[in-house]
Amino acid sequence: MSEMQLVGIRVEQPQNQPVLLLRESEGERFLPIWIGQNEAAAIALEQQGIAPARPLTHDLIKDVIDALGRTLLEVRIVDLREGTFYAELVFDGDVSVSARPSDAVALAIRVGVPILSDEAVLEEAGLVIPDEREDEVEKFKEFLDSVSPEDFNPGESGGQEG
Repeated sequence: MSEMQLVGIRVEQPQNQPVLLLRESEGERFLPIWIGQNEAAAIALEQQGIAPARPLTHDLIKDVIDALGRTLLEVRIVDLREGTFYAELVFDGDVSVSARPSDAVALAIRVGVPILSDEAVLEEAGLVIPDEREDEVEKFKEFLDSVSPEDFNPGESGGQEG
């Protein structure tokens, strides 16, 4: 397993499809995962430190985990089958729950736990961005600083994460 860092959400044009972008902490591969509009908004809100007036689903799940006295230890992106990514939430007591990667990441950033990716997933879907494209990554980070949750239309869904 490789630890991943959340780079952020990018919107692919012209389909207006959000992409969750992760990067290896100790490497140079990026892992792009197409996700739904609602999950993209939930991740973007948390990244920007915006607290909604009412808890979002991922905030509720975090509160339920706390209320039940459990501990989320990490989230793992464990598989890629037929273009669909699969993840797991790993809890104390050797308990794992299957999840979509977008939900797992949205929860991980709220709880502050590591995001890991299976090596086989990185080998199949990971991308190395050559040094000359590092400027694009910086531009992407600047984009993330300027995007707002309203940029994501929660009325549409889609994606290939499952």
